Amino acid sequence: MFESLDATLLARIQFAFTVSFHIIFPAFSIGLASYLAVLEALWLWKKDQVYMDLFNFWKTIFAVAFGMGVVSGIVMSYQFGTNWSVFSDKAGPVIGPLMGYEVLTAFFLEAGFLGVMLFGLHRVGPKLHFLATFMVAFGTLISATWILAVNSWMQTPAGFGMNEAGQFIPLDWWKVIFNPSFPYRLVHMVLAAYLTTAFVVGAVGAWHLLKNTAPRRSRTMFSMAMWMATIVAPIQILAGDFHGLNTLEHQPAKVMAMEGHYQSHPDGAPLILFGIPNTAEKRIDYAIEIPKLSSLILKHDLNAPLAGLDTIPDNLHPPVAVVFWSFRVMVGIGFAMLGIGLWSLWCRYRGTLDSSDWLHRAAVLMGPAGFVAVLAGWITTEVGRQPYTIYGQLLTADSISPVATPAVAASLIAFIIVYFLVFGAGTFYILRLMKRLPRDPMPDLEDGPIRTAGITPGPASGHTHGSAHHGH
Repeated sequence: MFESLDATLLARIQFAFTVSFHIIFPAFSIGLASYLAVLEALWLWKKDQVYMDLFNFWKTIFAVAFGMGVVSGIVMSYQFGTNWSVFSDKAGPVIGPLMGYEVLTAFFLEAGFLGVMLFGLHRVGPKLHFLATFMVAFGTLISATWILAVNSWMQTPAGFGMNEAGQFIPLDWWKVIFNPSFPYRLVHMVLAAYLTTAFVVGAVGAWHLLKNTAPRRSRTMFSMAMWMATIVAPIQILAGDFHGLNTLEHQPAKVMAMEGHYQSHPDGAPLILFGIPNTAEKRIDYAIEIPKLSSLILKHDLNAPLAGLDTIPDNLHPPVAVVFWSFRVMVGIGFAMLGIGLWSLWCRYRGTLDSSDWLHRAAVLMGPAGFVAVLAGWITTEVGRQPYTIYGQLLTADSISPVATPAVAASLIAFIIVYFLVFGAGTFYILRLMKRLPRDPMPDLEDGPIRTAGITPGPASGHTHGSAHHGH
């Protein structure tokens, strides 16, 4: 039954499935690790126990998410040897060392300090414990740096040569790492991780505000999350614009697919808001568009000419429909995040940030939005690179292992079953942890004197600390 299917397509689907599961955990843990560092810094600075209570609450969730991210990442590397051995052989001299650096400089750093961060406060003291938390957060950022360097090199390869065996070999590591798209991708991804975490934290805070659970803790986390949304969302939109201009320069076919430009526009290209890509007829059906706005955005000139996919051979076109819609999902969510941020800023100005039920309901609904945006952005990036694994250098069809279709199909089915069982259970456990925010131990905590932080946790943080131990 599998013989009619294409092994290359199945291998791509398998990698897309596993990377989609994997990326949501690092996207969350990168932002959450930094949030934990901020919470502990505020605890040390302000001597306010509420920050340590929130730290203990979120560190449990971080531990579970971090563990699932590690496990899902191992499976991805396994596929390089099974389904993509030709790619591994040809790109190994460049990709291999970068992946090794990620393990040596980032993962070891995170793993080395993680235990201290989770269980070491009473053993090493507050200052050294904060150092451990900071190093875990720093490690996640270094890890993202190396992984984005690898992916960016595959998108915009630079600093390499070819040996007699047809392998890519590094000639200039500086150019390999700091390839043309790397700075833009790194900034865009890290900001996406921060926004993803901000909206998860905001959704949890809003949920508990609606339920009137631990009002002071709920208010604090919701306020911090909304500040992040307000500040970072417009920066992310600006960073995305710069990233798009860089993509137009180095991967024009991807931008053509994103914009839905099957045809060239010599006198200014329209911005197609919505429509149905028609690959057979090479047009966008039922297009809703704004004349010349795409040229203004991409070239800063209403009448600037923009080339279309008609300038590229058909066999080098990316799948337009997928890229067209995933890009719109990502951009739409980005503007929705900006809207929530501005809404919260207005409520903050009016003094209703903690009492606006409609804002809280909207924040709860937007809780998963960051994950959807990250997945949509990743799909835009990876599908838009097709038909290449290394853009302009190595075709996807030439990167596949000599593996039989039934073998790829069987492993894909196994991955789907195991992933939904294991990571479904893990996600369910995280949601249960988010729901069980410890109540304020004092009825008058909102209006009474604020407890000062000490090394010994209060009743609420002690409960959460026990949950962290159980989660670990």
